[in-house]
Amino acid sequence: MLKKISWGILLILIALCLYYWNWLSYGYNQAKGQLKVITQSRPIEDFLQDPNFPDSLKQKLELTMAVRGFAVDSLGLNKSDNYTELYDQKGKTLLWNVSASEPYALKAYTWQYPFLGEMPYKGFFDLEKAKKEADLLKEKGLDVRIRTVGGWSTLGILKDPLLSNMLERNDGALAEVIIHELTHATLFVKNEVEFNENLASFIGEKGAERFLVSHFGDSSAQHLEYLQSLADSKTLTRIILAGAGRLDSLYGSFTDSLSTSLKDSLKNNCIQHIADDLKNGAFYNTRYQNIFDDVLPNNAYFMAHRRYHNQEDSIQAIFHQYDDDIKLMLTAMKIKYGK
Repeated sequence: MLKKISWGILLILIALCLYYWNWLSYGYNQAKGQLKVITQSRPIEDFLQDPNFPDSLKQKLELTMAVRGFAVDSLGLNKSDNYTELYDQKGKTLLWNVSASEPYALKAYTWQYPFLGEMPYKGFFDLEKAKKEADLLKEKGLDVRIRTVGGWSTLGILKDPLLSNMLERNDGALAEVIIHELTHATLFVKNEVEFNENLASFIGEKGAERFLVSHFGDSSAQHLEYLQSLADSKTLTRIILAGAGRLDSLYGSFTDSLSTSLKDSLKNNCIQHIADDLKNGAFYNTRYQNIFDDVLPNNAYFMAHRRYHNQEDSIQAIFHQYDDDIKLMLTAMKIKYGK
């Protein structure tokens, strides 16, 4: 009898492994990639004391340390060992993100993750695996996007290192991405990806601006440069979100009687008009006017902008309720979400 039970349990385990093989394989590859980054990272102090490490990058590392301290002391983000070590990417891309959307609706394709819940993107340390996933999604008729990831957070589970490619950013952009990712490690609500990303984007921008004023002064070149780049980002986001609204209206007018070719034609025409709006946009950096010259964006691109910026107004309203005090707002949110 015991032998039969043991065989039964074994068969169940084999069946479960076969059923969840894709997720087990994915989890193994992600864990392997994370482990490589963590084990090959070195303390920032080692680089600061290395006479062969460029002085310009040492200044960036010192800035990172200052941002971390400001984020904890002035913004109320959780104190951790994140960004106390550096992983040298040797100029190579480390991580890619795959996302997808319905072809005639701004509706994200989602994956179900253990503990994290439903997520509208999937990360890969291997570009070929990311492309394979993208191809599978395209076979389902979805709009798909692969983008590189310049920084990520394990939500406080592991000690996140600074990535060497992050040091290529200007001071304001570097401060923003660090504060953005530290926000994720401080507060992340399960199954609320859009809220999480909008909150991290909001605090990343507000926090970076306040850090630059505190560290360099409100008339400093670093602060003024960041204000210009932030204005460009806001202009881009405004045009893209407005365009997403037009796509919503267009897709809502589609009927089953319309052919796929006609739907595609109307969709591409609408997206082309959005690209034309960018051409006429008032940007400090005119590169934004030409970002769609080679390839028009698809629905996955518009979904990404909504994911990071669609709730800005509501978060701004919450921010005002706490007298524009980020630390006070975060304290209240931690209590609300049990963090």
